[in-house]
This record gives sequence, C-alpha cells and structure tokens, in this order.
Amino acid sequence: MIPRIKNLKAEQDYKLYVVFDSGEKVIYDVSEDIKNIPEFSDLKTQRCLFNNVQLDESRTCVFWNDRIDLPSDTLLEYGTKID
Repeated sequence: MIPRIKNLKAEQDYKLYVVFDSGEKVIYDVSEDIKNIPEFSDLKTQRCLFNNVQLDESRTCVFWNDRIDLPSDTLLEYGTKID
C-alpha cells in the first residue's frame, strides 16, 4: 500500500517534515536530491520555491512544479524517522 501523507512542512536547510496517516514522522533531506538530480537545482536557485512545496490530491506525492516531485514511499523509506 502506498503511504499517504497527512501533514507536510518545509523546514530550513532543504528539509521536509512529513507526517503519514500511519502516524510515522520523518525528516527528509532534499539537499542530496538537489545535488544529484538536475531538475531539483531550481530549488536552490529559486530560494522561495522550496517553501512552496505542495501535496497532490492523492496525498501520495509532494511537488514544487511540473518537473520536481517526490513520491511518498521515497520520503518514508529514505527519511529520518523521528518520534
């Protein structure tokens, strides 16, 4: 089953705070994606873009524009779990 996101917040230093319907919470560091995925470079060059992260209608993907997105299962798998 694809994890659904309940809450999402952009934090400083290109980190996302994500709460899932299951109650799991993670901090996902987008800075590695910015370094390694060319499309993500806009998040660094357009400073206000990162803070405008959005959740899609299905609540299974976060996105910034039509070229930059992350699926919820990636956020859960590679995010740092927090209590």
